[in-house]
Amino acid sequence: MSECNHDCSSCGETCEKRDFLATPKDSTKIGKMIAVMSGKGGVGKSMITDILAVNALRKGYKTAILDADVTGPSVPKAFGITEKAYGNSDGTTIYPVESRQGIKIMSMNLLLSDDGDPVVWRGPVISGAVKQFYTDVLWENVDYMFVDMPPGTGDVPLTVFQSLPIDGIVVVTTPQDLVSMIVEKAVRMAEMMNVKIYGIIENMSYISCPHCGEKIYPYGKSKLNEVAANFNIPVLGALPIDEELSSLVDKGEIESVGDYLAEATEALK
Repeated sequence: MSECNHDCSSCGETCEKRDFLATPKDSTKIGKMIAVMSGKGGVGKSMITDILAVNALRKGYKTAILDADVTGPSVPKAFGITEKAYGNSDGTTIYPVESRQGIKIMSMNLLLSDDGDPVVWRGPVISGAVKQFYTDVLWENVDYMFVDMPPGTGDVPLTVFQSLPIDGIVVVTTPQDLVSMIVEKAVRMAEMMNVKIYGIIENMSYISCPHCGEKIYPYGKSKLNEVAANFNIPVLGALPIDEELSSLVDKGEIESVGDYLAEATEALK
């Protein structure tokens, strides 16, 4: 550990603990930091991050979301946030924006003058921004911080695992045939970084017929239980394809979401 260069691909050693290079503000106290990730994009990590945060808030916990998906930040939109984050006069502190119900949020779109502006940065710059979301933001007391990860296992996930005190991850997937490969990439990265895996959530799992309630599987029958058993990780839940969910995100009203993934939130204690 004394000679660690923080590049876990360089030595092949399994460290008993990770060196946390980033230090938050003195007044920031975070109980648990949980990363929501997947081995690929387009599986709905952001929406699931939002729902988990809303559920935690409903249970009385002080909750926050760190949006680490710098080039595709969507969290503020789901919460209907239009105001921008601001800092103190000397530029050393950024204040997170709170949702209507009190979830503290930091996202790149809270810093851009126009939400449609692209973030055309190289990996190291993006990674530095994510670290600053942890070090320069005055989070104060938070019981649960959820980190919305970008897809894959590249620069930003590596920065998050090496520099932030992640307690564990939630893996998000969909019911396609390549699900096993998607899960395996995320699971193996977590194992390499010695990070706990809380479990797996399947998104777009099925559609409920509005007339008879029968479940329809547009991507084929779910392989969730089989995949979870193969990797020896718990199943935390499955989300249907539901017009209500997409509508709430589009309207910025995710805090009005129904009782989805309540059991998953309990498992994160």
